[in-house]
Amino acid sequence: MIKVLLADDETMIRAGVRAILATDPGIEVVAEAGDGREAVELAREHRPDVVLLDIRMPRLDGLGAAEELRGAVPGAAVVMLTTFSEDAYIARALGCGVSGFLLKSGDPRELIAGVRAVAGGGAALSPTVARRVIDTLGGERLTRAAAARARLDRLTGREREVVALLGAGLSNQEIADRMYVVEGTVKAHVSAVLGRLGLRNRVQLAVLAYEAGLVTDA
Repeated sequence: MIKVLLADDETMIRAGVRAILATDPGIEVVAEAGDGREAVELAREHRPDVVLLDIRMPRLDGLGAAEELRGAVPGAAVVMLTTFSEDAYIARALGCGVSGFLLKSGDPRELIAGVRAVAGGGAALSPTVARRVIDTLGGERLTRAAAARARLDRLTGREREVVALLGAGLSNQEIADRMYVVEGTVKAHVSAVLGRLGLRNRVQLAVLAYEAGLVTDA
């Protein structure tokens, strides 16, 4: 069972997300918070596997909560729930160690798949959000794509395959099943790639996969 903590200051949004997650028998919403401060306190109490955070909340916003959660509950994967009007926040959130970005108005299947992916050690980055993250980072897109491909050229073919599957939103176990290896091998590949490319987390690696064109539906 994947334990989820949901934080959003809008009651209706929380109700909608909770209803979507309830359709998956393997996911349980163990607590809900109306602001970032409450989210951190409840995370300490319930020790969730995944925390879904709205970016803009009272008392403590999602970015501040994500920073505190890294120390308070280091085992929890944090996913930011965002809207089209929050590009600046998305750019800042990349440095907070989050495991993904999902649109509030996105496909419900993306939400469930994203929760499962980050719970399994992957990254949750919907194609729509990926495009906006890349655009927000600035720079001419073709130049950034060439730079991303050059960085990934340092990797082996097997490592590039792992990066492509991670960028597509697969969990470690799903990547392992696709590549006919054990999950530990996937984890080792990801750790090695992060170190070689100087990246902090999997969502940054997923963004790089999109920039390089390894994920074709972005």
